[in-house]
Amino acid sequence: MNWHLHRDERGQLVLTDAQGNAHIGIEAIRAFPITSPEQGIALCDADGVELIWLERLDTLEPGQRELVEDALAQRHFLPVIMSIEAIEGRIEPTAWQVTTDRGPTKFMLKSSEDVRRIAGSRVLVVDSHGIRYLIPDLQGLDGRSRRRLGRYV
Repeated sequence: MNWHLHRDERGQLVLTDAQGNAHIGIEAIRAFPITSPEQGIALCDADGVELIWLERLDTLEPGQRELVEDALAQRHFLPVIMSIEAIEGRIEPTAWQVTTDRGPTKFMLKSSEDVRRIAGSRVLVVDSHGIRYLIPDLQGLDGRSRRRLGRYV
């Protein structure tokens, strides 16, 4: 690895390249955030120019990997739905009450088209504000949650 990441005094991610040039305000961007979150990550400068391409996160040294994972977590907010407590309404929009890995929440779903099956048994739900929620394994949900979701997938 001929480059190094660190945070400056303001908390911005800085990449020092092989020539010793410091690039401030680095963004980590996943190529496939849902289907392959550990593969295909670009480190881009403040103008969006790709400086480094990472095939896999697990090839990084632990300290460098932690910095990249932290940057990815800031960019890719994707709560995981653990259970669906209620879906209110027979026609859209519908009000959803769910429990996520970040706690319980409520949101509005504009259309049944905002619930999509992706990559096998994964399901992506996009609320009326554009916030994306992931169900990593449809079969991993409890029976009630699967029945509530049944009309959408």
